[in-house]
Amino acid sequence: MKKDLCKMLALTVMLTACAPSSALALDYKATLGNEPTFETITEARANAPAALQPFASKTYVAHPVMDAFPGDTTYVYRSADMYGINAAVRLNTNIVVYSDKSFASKDEAQAYLKELGVIDIIDQARGSVILVTPSDPEAGFTAADQKNYYALQTAMFAINAAGTKDGEDVSYVDASYYGGFGFYYVIGIDGGATFLNNYVAGTQDYVSRIAGMLLINGDMERISTVADSVPVCLVNSNEDIIAKYCEANGAKAQHITADSVEWYNQEYPVRRVVSMTSDAPANELINKAYYGLFVKAVRGQELKSGLNSASTPYQGYGNDCAPYSLSERNALINGVTADGIYEITTKSEELSEFTNAEGEYVQTWFEYLPEEVKNNTAPAGSVPLLLCVHGGGDDPRQYVDGQGWLVVAGKERIAIVAPEYSSMNNFSEDGRAALKQAFPALVRLMLEKYPALDASRVYVNGYSMGSLGTCETMYGDPGLFAAAYPQAGIMNAGPTEEELTAFDNVRLPICISTSEYDMGFNVDSVTHDIVPDFYNLVSSFKQLNKMEALPENPDFEKYPMVGFTADVMGSYVMNDEYTNHYWYFLDENDVPMVGFQYIDSIVHCLYPQYAGMVWDFFEHYSRNVETGEVIYNANVQ
Repeated sequence: MKKDLCKMLALTVMLTACAPSSALALDYKATLGNEPTFETITEARANAPAALQPFASKTYVAHPVMDAFPGDTTYVYRSADMYGINAAVRLNTNIVVYSDKSFASKDEAQAYLKELGVIDIIDQARGSVILVTPSDPEAGFTAADQKNYYALQTAMFAINAAGTKDGEDVSYVDASYYGGFGFYYVIGIDGGATFLNNYVAGTQDYVSRIAGMLLINGDMERISTVADSVPVCLVNSNEDIIAKYCEANGAKAQHITADSVEWYNQEYPVRRVVSMTSDAPANELINKAYYGLFVKAVRGQELKSGLNSASTPYQGYGNDCAPYSLSERNALINGVTADGIYEITTKSEELSEFTNAEGEYVQTWFEYLPEEVKNNTAPAGSVPLLLCVHGGGDDPRQYVDGQGWLVVAGKERIAIVAPEYSSMNNFSEDGRAALKQAFPALVRLMLEKYPALDASRVYVNGYSMGSLGTCETMYGDPGLFAAAYPQAGIMNAGPTEEELTAFDNVRLPICISTSEYDMGFNVDSVTHDIVPDFYNLVSSFKQLNKMEALPENPDFEKYPMVGFTADVMGSYVMNDEYTNHYWYFLDENDVPMVGFQYIDSIVHCLYPQYAGMVWDFFEHYSRNVETGEVIYNANVQ
């Protein structure tokens, strides 16, 4: 009974996360439509609740962690049309500038940021610039400003955080108004650089959230350290400072150019230290650091809350942990990545025949196309296509970026289509039925629209609620896909008797994954073994592929985590941080047709390394479009 209650609560949470805020949720946008603003942090906190209230039914208030913050010495520039609805807020870029200058007015502060060039950068990227000056201008940055650093970090990262005020349930607005998540970059100039070296770099809970640093003319005390890896550009720093950042990044390889020396970690090149001696204007240095270093890195939060972070009243937040992971990023700038992956937004009525009971349908999707597909220079049928299915309350763009698919698309030259479908409610029978038709229809639209796409290499992947969407898609038309990979979402994911018939003459390679601290409907919160429903789903996937079912009961004593053994098993470490355990079941031709992966330490979250993990499974499979036969190539590199 207790487990059933937990499953119902989890279902309620997922449904709440993806519930539309109006009767119909067509014309999806997920941005605020705001004009650019420049405010003190005090003004921003006062204005934020009213600005965001029209986009949600919850009651917004400013975060109390900032109540004692010296708000008139910190300034906030917000670009036009920021991301700010559901998980799309995580797409905002945040640049935080620490400068020991003081300003007599907001106009002076804004002029300073314009001179630095960061307003132009953030207008292009979309997000915010925070200018932090000393709370005591005469004393400069001191230990007191470290407390303020913590407060600002907590408020900016507290996406969807909630509490109570005067006995009423409230949600904290700061993160949606001027905060973000993984694209968090910090610049220190003169005394600001010294402050960051001495009071921020040495604390893992601070520095491991930063995806890139630029430190101009900063000093560092001999006893100060760097607590975690962080991409950094050091301008006019001494050898001792450079050595500390190199040690933290494991950066031993060296690349020398006319104006800089770069140290990097050969195995994980995103861990990088760039050093230069320069009297160039700050705006030139910032431009070089942003486009040459910052946009190539992203942070992700995958660990349980409270891990390696200080005990505070806000420790229970999901984003409150350390370290954040550091991964490679393939940034979209003006709608295209540096390696030529274009993002195209499509709004269409072509799928309007597939509706749920409320009349909702898939109207908006995002296409990610290699330039050779977009300009029709790739040979016909040469480029794989991936259908990406986002999770509950998420944004399809955030899913593609947050899982690392832009990185994989750039390297492997694959096309992606990511539909927005939150209002369809795939936990309901009518929503499920509609998506079983709509998603395969969307794939066919893409294949017809772009001749370069390869109909023999079509794949589907989704996480959480998107895992269920992935299952619905493959139940709807299994022969359309060469392989499927649902992740971390098993509620109602098993096939019905009717859905089983779709596999009468079709086999489909399927891998599924979960993680040690996944949600309770996937993994037992005490033992961290998969729950019986998960075990049964793996067994169902075997049966879909005409393979023998798993034993009726799992044996967790003999086979920890999963309760079963398999034909092929092993483990490896992802990104130098989390161990991935894998199990594969082989058919009569020794082809792995069903796989399972279990990642240590990770909570229920997006992880930029997941795309590479999924692609490592997909790339071996294709389907003969004439005969329907699954083709397996073990030698794909």
